[in-house]
Amino acid sequence: MDGASGNDSMVTEFVLLGLTETPAPQPILFVIFLLAYAATLGGNFSILAAILTEPKLHTPMYFFLGNLSLLDVGCISVTVPAMLRHFMSHNRDIPYQACLSQLFFFHLLAGVDCFLLTVMAYDRYLAICQPLTYSTRMSWGIQQALVGVSCVFSFTNALTQTVALSTLKFCGPNMINHFYCDLPQLFQLSCSSTQLNEQLLFVAAAFMGVAPLVLITVSYAHVVAAVLRIRSAEGRRKAFSTCGSHLAVVGIFYGTGVFSYMRLGSAKASDKDKGIGILNTVISPMLNPLIYSLRNPDVQGALQQVLTGRRPPQ
Repeated sequence: MDGASGNDSMVTEFVLLGLTETPAPQPILFVIFLLAYAATLGGNFSILAAILTEPKLHTPMYFFLGNLSLLDVGCISVTVPAMLRHFMSHNRDIPYQACLSQLFFFHLLAGVDCFLLTVMAYDRYLAICQPLTYSTRMSWGIQQALVGVSCVFSFTNALTQTVALSTLKFCGPNMINHFYCDLPQLFQLSCSSTQLNEQLLFVAAAFMGVAPLVLITVSYAHVVAAVLRIRSAEGRRKAFSTCGSHLAVVGIFYGTGVFSYMRLGSAKASDKDKGIGILNTVISPMLNPLIYSLRNPDVQGALQQVLTGRRPPQ
């Protein structure tokens, strides 16, 4: 399980303890997570197909939503297929390089998610508070640039965190009390100082977690103030309904993310981390298509056309 490097016994692979070490519930868990994975792929690809086929949905908000659906598919694909394989084979080993790769892609996709949710809040701010300049301020070129910049920032952070982690030595226990490789759990296993890594993660949390959340809050403060000035109740309801779905997704995403990474000082990984991990990587990507289509007649109509081949009656 460990390979020798010089006089030190260096870890060449980790063991993911997964959700449970008891064999009995594992077949049931396999079926549950397989269904969740299938539902997430089906839901997000349906949303994507609806956006591509329905001209009404060719707007900036749905362009960003389509990107969010792709990210959700990527995010769940980084963690769940590996977990399903572990359930089937009962082999929990993950090579050191594979662990780093999983870590990199998880932080890359989650980071783009952070920025994209901020961009979507900015889009709602422009649409509701600056409607006259909306089309120029949210042109096709600007939409692409916003997604591109989000990807570049997130890639830089994911690469920085992964390279910094690769400088740590792992020479002792190699059991990760989680179902995927993530920074807090790996810090606890390192036999070298993680001070620099924790500082880097703190900076990343501020730049990619706190700053976007502040921008989202400011955007929605302006949106709420503008909506409350609308005189008709129907107008207010319409304006709020376009924001409610996005706010629900933001709440789930940031609520779980803050809990995960603000607990670096805890001495031992707990089962709570696994629960938060499931919310982050499984439940959230599965719920997002449902949240966005639940109260949106345009999306529902487009989905109906995609799934049945028939356009709903106008």
